[in-house]
This record gives sequence, structure tokens and C-alpha cells, in this order.
Amino acid sequence: MMMNAAKAGASSWKSDMTLALLAMLVVLAVNAATGFRELSNAGGDNDSLLRLVEVRDMLAGQGWFDLHQYRMGPEGGFVMHWSRLVDAPLAAIILAASALTGSMAMAEAIAQVLWPSLLFCLAVFFTARAARSFAGVGAVLPAIVIGAAALHFIGIFLPGALDHHNVQLTLTMASLSLLLEAPARRWAALISGLCAALTLAVGMETAPYVATIGACIALLFVVDPGGEHRIARDFGLGFAGVSALVFVSTIPPSAWGQAQCDAFSAVQFVVAAIAGLGLAAVTSLKVSNGTAGRRLISLGLLALVLGAVVAALFPQCLAAPYANLDPRLKELWLDHIDEAQSLFSIAASEPASLAARYVTPLVAIALMALRLRGPWRRQDSLVGALLVGAFIVSAWQVRGSTFSIAFAVIPLSAWIASWRERARISPARSVSLRMAAVWVVSVNAVWAGAAAATSSVFEANKVSVEAQDTDSDPSCERKASFAALARLPHTTVLAISNLGSPILAYSGHRVFAGPYHRNIAGDLLALDAFLGSADQARTIAAAHHVGLMALCRGSAESKMLAAKAPQGFLARLMQGSVPDWLEPVAETRGTPVELYRVR
Repeated sequence: MMMNAAKAGASSWKSDMTLALLAMLVVLAVNAATGFRELSNAGGDNDSLLRLVEVRDMLAGQGWFDLHQYRMGPEGGFVMHWSRLVDAPLAAIILAASALTGSMAMAEAIAQVLWPSLLFCLAVFFTARAARSFAGVGAVLPAIVIGAAALHFIGIFLPGALDHHNVQLTLTMASLSLLLEAPARRWAALISGLCAALTLAVGMETAPYVATIGACIALLFVVDPGGEHRIARDFGLGFAGVSALVFVSTIPPSAWGQAQCDAFSAVQFVVAAIAGLGLAAVTSLKVSNGTAGRRLISLGLLALVLGAVVAALFPQCLAAPYANLDPRLKELWLDHIDEAQSLFSIAASEPASLAARYVTPLVAIALMALRLRGPWRRQDSLVGALLVGAFIVSAWQVRGSTFSIAFAVIPLSAWIASWRERARISPARSVSLRMAAVWVVSVNAVWAGAAAATSSVFEANKVSVEAQDTDSDPSCERKASFAALARLPHTTVLAISNLGSPILAYSGHRVFAGPYHRNIAGDLLALDAFLGSADQARTIAAAHHVGLMALCRGSAESKMLAAKAPQGFLARLMQGSVPDWLEPVAETRGTPVELYRVR
């Protein structure tokens, strides 16, 4: 019997992976049909460009533990908060591809296509596995279809997407999927804990989801110790063990005592060790798990210990994420980052876009609420908690909708599966029409398309001057726009923050500004130059050996800074007033990125 179950399980894994691979190939074909246009135009994806630069630097000899970005910021650069856990596989792909092709440029292009495609395949696979555990085999095909569509259109798996958000979503979905399977597979909880630790190590954005998973496991153990104690124990051991491995392998011994709230460091390791080992201990010791009351008290004490340790040793990490950010950077940078906007600010500025981000998660939450009328299952607890948690995060910052849209696929696929079964049993026209409507409502791309169409109507009704003030010229970020800059001798380039990563990726120059919260000094230098007078800009340029100035008149950031200081250096330059210490580079006149030499 056990052997038959194992064979059935292996067979279902193979079939789900086959479907995920087919979905990946379809999406890959769609991207190929467009010529992989994202490789020549990152579309404002600064993080993916800088990730590529970071990998290049590592391959060129920069140390594993050295996360300085030396070509951005003031002299000496600044330390990035990203993880080498993402750099390593990218570097491996590039090395392998360069060995096969003999071309580093071709190898990078292969990595830019292959890496997000592989992650897409895994994300779709684990979504399908989660749907199978949640609602049975009938939910697998809907999960593949609407899951692949959702993951494709949220944009984090497109060619060139080397940023860590796709890694985090894949690992979080894997952790959830494995937890759903854990009652039937002894090893699943341990691997789930491993995935949870890795997604946290890659970036702190997933802390709310990891915390939600941990809380669900603990509460399930309180309610059902017989069925959940092994799962909770193994998850805790996997979480703590992998966190320890990540700590010693990615943090230099000299920094083991340093607390970094925005990256994996002593803070996260200590919390993971206490939480993981504490959970394993509570679930293993009879004195703490004998009764529901004891289990609840023991877990409550564990939570109190965690809180006390953080408050006593790392109180700075209890502050808001950007509490120490300079007010000018908050006003002129953070408040203009699209993914950092709240639901309410988006509702005020771009109401049509709400549909693309929030409709399918809300429908899925409604479906989960309807399940409260029947018997509640452990699957409902895990999926419902993560879905609601992700939606709350998305209400705070829209970037959370990436996760809520993905989690929504699970109950939506169950909904579709139930209507497919109804249509099979009763193939009436009305039932088929309702089933079709359920499919349409569940596809996030439908709502994204409706949002885009509505936005187009709104934009068409705007006064053209208003549109010009807010729109950004996409050619500012195209690789071809930086060809002239790449041919010039390497120097420091004065440019707005959104040109920082493209300049580093497409040339050998260095810059002050880049859209990263640790680059405070560099960003403030650029702001002081652009918002001050031409003489002040000249003083900054001379003090920091600036050789070139890059200007993209069509950039929304350039327009915003010019409006902030109408008599400032940048505004006057955009009006055509070139100070005598700048000399236009003739070949770039009238191009998207105009260059000026410092005399």
C-alpha cells in the first residue's frame, strides 16, 4: 500500500512538472516572438541591471563577502544589502554558457533568459502542487493555466529579471506547497523550513510571509498535536539549520556581531535559531506539549523570548524600515517608487490600476471566507493566512500584491475545479456559461487588461501638458541610448538616480546616484547638484572628479526635480541654459541621453 502511494506521488510530481515545463515553454515562445526585448530595454528595472553588475564584479574577482558597489555613490562606493545566494547561480550559468559559447555577452544573455524561465517553471510547479493538495487533482490544470498567466503578467519572471523578487516568490510558494503535503510526506516539512529560511536570507521583504507560516505551524500544533508535532519539529529544525548555514557561508566572521536590519545578519540568524530550535523543542518535550494549555503557554513563552531578545539586543530593528532615511530622499525618491505606494495612494493617483493588483486576491479571500461555513481544514488555515497576510502587505505597499496574486491562484483554481466538475455532471448551457465566467474572473491578466484599457481612456482625456509632466520616456533606459557614453573614457558621471544602474550596466563609468536606500551620501550629492545653482553643481563636480553629466529630458525623475527647483541647475539645463563649465557632446545632441563634458 505504501509503495503504491509512493508511486502515485512520484507520478503526480512528474505530471505536474511536465505541465509546468509546458507552461514555461509557451511563455518562452511568447517572449522569443518579441525578440526578448527586455534584454535591450530593462523598462526601469534598475535592480536587475545592478544585479548583473554585481555578478560581473564577482566574476571579475571581487570577494564573495565583499558586497560593496564601488562604482556607485561617493568615492569608495557603498555596501549593498543583497545576498550572494542569488549571485551564485547566476554566475554559474554565465560561466557555463561562456565556456560553451566563447562569448561573455552571449553568456549573460543566456543567463538573463534562462534564470527567470527556470524560476517561472518552479513557481508554476509549486503552485500546481499547492492547488493539488488544497483541492485535488481537478485543480491542477486550472492552477497551471491561471497561475502561469498571473506569474507572467506580474512581470517578475520576464527575460532579464535578475532581481531577487522572483526567487523569493518561488521559495515562498515552495514552502507553502511542501507544508500542504507534509502530512503525507515525512521529508516535506524539513524542506519547507529550508525554503522559508532561504527566502528570508535572500531579502527581508518576505519576513511577513515567513512569520505567517511559522505562526500557522505553531497554532496547528496547538490544535492537533498528534498530526502536527512532527511537521512543526521538522520545519523548525530545517529553518534553524539552514539559517545557520546561510549565516556562516554569506557573512564574513568579522561581521558576525554586526546587526543589519535590512539584510540577513546576526539579527535574523538569532531570531531564526531561537524560533526554529524553540519550536522543535516545544513540540518534542512532553512537559511542554502534554495538553493544549501547555502547548499554548510554551509557544507564548517562546514568542515572549523572541520579542525580548530583539528588543534588548536589536531595538533598532523595531523601527520603521526607512526611519533613518534623509527626509529629502523620502520626499524626492521613496515617495515616487511605484512598488512602495499604498493601496490608498494608488486609488487616488491611478484608480484603474487597482483591478490588476487587487481583484483576484479579493475574490480569493471571499472564496476562503465562504469556506468558513463548512468544516475548516489545515489547508484552509495555511492558504488563507498567507493570502490575507499578503493582501495586508499589498495594502501597505503594492509590491505585496505580487505574493497575494500568486497565493490567490490556489483557491481560485479550486473554484474553477468545482465548476468544471459541475459542468461534467450537468452539462447544461447555464452551467457551462457560469464555468466560463469563473474562468474569466479568475484570470488576473483579464483584470490587468481591463485596467490598462481603462487607464488608456483616462490618459486620453487628460490635458496633454499634464501627461507630458508625468510620463517618462522609455528610451531613457534602453541599452542603445548609452552606446555613446560607453565609448567615452571612464569617469564619474553626474546623473539622476534612475540612470545610475543603466550607466553601470551599459558602460564602465561610475555614478553618484542610484535608487538604493543605503546609498544616502551618493544620492544626496546628486540632489545637491541638481537642485542647487550651476555654481554649486560645479563645486560638487570639481570636488568629486566628475567628468561627464548625463541628461534624459524625458525622464519623469528629471521633470520632477526640475519642478522642485525651477531655478536649479537641472531645471535651467533642461531649459537650454548650459553653464560655461559644461561642453555638449555633439554626437548625443537630441538623443534620449544627452551628454556634457566637464571642462
